[in-house]
Amino acid sequence: MWQLPFLTFLIIATTLIVRQKHNTPFQHDKGFVFGTVYGITYQCDSNLQKAIIAELDKVDMTMSMFNKKSVISRINRGERIDISETMFEEIYEIAERISEDTDGAFDITVSPLVNAWGFGFKNAMMPTGQQVDSMLQFVGYEKIKLKKENGRTFVEKQDGRSMLDLSSIAKGYGCDRVARLLRSRGVTNFMIDIGGEIVASGTNEKKTPWKIGVTKPTDDSLNADGEIQTILKITDKAMATSGNYRNFYYKDGKKYAHTIDPHTGYPVQHNILSSTVIADNCTTADAYATAFMVMGLDKAKDVLARHPELMAYFIYTGKDGKDTVWYSQSMRDKIAE
Repeated sequence: MWQLPFLTFLIIATTLIVRQKHNTPFQHDKGFVFGTVYGITYQCDSNLQKAIIAELDKVDMTMSMFNKKSVISRINRGERIDISETMFEEIYEIAERISEDTDGAFDITVSPLVNAWGFGFKNAMMPTGQQVDSMLQFVGYEKIKLKKENGRTFVEKQDGRSMLDLSSIAKGYGCDRVARLLRSRGVTNFMIDIGGEIVASGTNEKKTPWKIGVTKPTDDSLNADGEIQTILKITDKAMATSGNYRNFYYKDGKKYAHTIDPHTGYPVQHNILSSTVIADNCTTADAYATAFMVMGLDKAKDVLARHPELMAYFIYTGKDGKDTVWYSQSMRDKIAE
């Protein structure tokens, strides 16, 4: 009999918690960061935009190539700074792991080549073959290491000309940092979108899984059409998409896309038009989406076979010249009917 009052209290308390959660409003924040727009929807009884902006500013102060005071700008200038108290060490270790796993297809030292081909933070003329060969001497993730001394951590370059660029995972990492912030505040239902990179948790305002569209690739650098190829159901996962259909240019009748192969120094010519990856965190999804664009369809499938925790959706040019879709078996349940 003594258990009955306790059970009654438990039922009432649970009912009140559920009712309160149901009545908690969703916040909708929008802004501009990392050279793109962001939109964050989250269920919380107070607005957290100031805290979100502060967190994104920390990421910018670590990874921005345009901010001369950022950690990465200082490293690229040759300053020897302790990164142990910054975000940089965590980001670098993720990047290094994925570079090794993809045989260098993902490489954060490719910036000089990206700039040389006119797609980076510096505008340059199209490089000659001799210039590409020269830059390849100091491009390569294995030419950068972390060195620990007396509890401090430094970036060591084999060649002082090497330059780091984390822009390929900046948006994904930014999403992850905001997700950590929201979870630390007890927020469980949210969707973070920074320039098309996504972290989704729980459910949306309709109490259903978040639905994210994958854009159909077209030669439309402004993405004015925005036609949707498919819709994916994302819950408690992160999603990133990389594609050559938005950032490209034509010269002498030939198309040059922004994805540069770190091994050859030239823009990739593979048939993948769009690479979408779902992973447990957005930094990982972002990096693999980029790597798969470099590797091409067959090698990307080999990597996916080693990583059942990753899901991928590729849009590529088939032998008949038409857009074709391939996706991993684990992705099937994510495709909305």
